[in-house]
Amino acid sequence: MSKKRAIISYDKLTIDQKKQILKDFPDGYVNHLTTIKTPTGEMLDALIWETDEVIYLVKINKVTPKAPAVDDEEDDFEDDFDKVDVKDEDEDSDSDDDDDDYGDKPDDDGDDDEE
Repeated sequence: MSKKRAIISYDKLTIDQKKQILKDFPDGYVNHLTTIKTPTGEMLDALIWETDEVIYLVKINKVTPKAPAVDDEEDDFEDDFDKVDVKDEDEDSDSDDDDDDYGDKPDDDGDDDEE
């Protein structure tokens, strides 16, 4: 006896059916998708999912990432560098010596000098 066949959109699956797909494809179903061309010429991705009673062709909506909006104006990177406050290295080196904590801590090697 052959199984019943059904075509359904992923969005119309019940929560239990979606959970079962996750169990059947624990590593994801992306590598199991089939590309199908509809009579209107549209290409869609589908998952062939087989249960005990039915073989489903589950239509998967393609998620296209949105690209960030691009300004038509050209950026002048030199203007951006003019806005940055750059300190002279000589000024920083004098102030860094006072903040250096290296070597200021007493050595604690576990030996007590008290007798």
